[in-house]
Amino acid sequence: MRAKKIFILDDDRDILDSMKMVLEFKGYQVHTSACAENVNSISEANPDLVLIDLWMSGVDGSDICRQLKNNTRTRHIPVVIISANTNIKELSENCNADGYISKPFEIDELISKVRHYTGDPGRRLH
Repeated sequence: MRAKKIFILDDDRDILDSMKMVLEFKGYQVHTSACAENVNSISEANPDLVLIDLWMSGVDGSDICRQLKNNTRTRHIPVVIISANTNIKELSENCNADGYISKPFEIDELISKVRHYTGDPGRRLH
């Protein structure tokens, strides 16, 4: 069985590195980007899940989410918005995201959401 692929967009290098390290340790193949990607580059990566920071330098993550969800080649890919914004639930619904994670988040929450949206039962968390 191939490793599930996760594509993470966040302009905070520390968050990117931390998420990548945790998810790779759990057996996922992780691609990260600190700058806005276009829908084609995400589509070419063929991820099983996309995690997008809502507010990146000069870019609105909800716009990227909308582009992914409006594109026939990428609309099937689950997108989870990540943000410290207090109305993240509403913002994620408005851009048709499949879910959201509030910052700051616990590692267990991240892993649980990733497993849920990739359909990966994984190992039990302690």
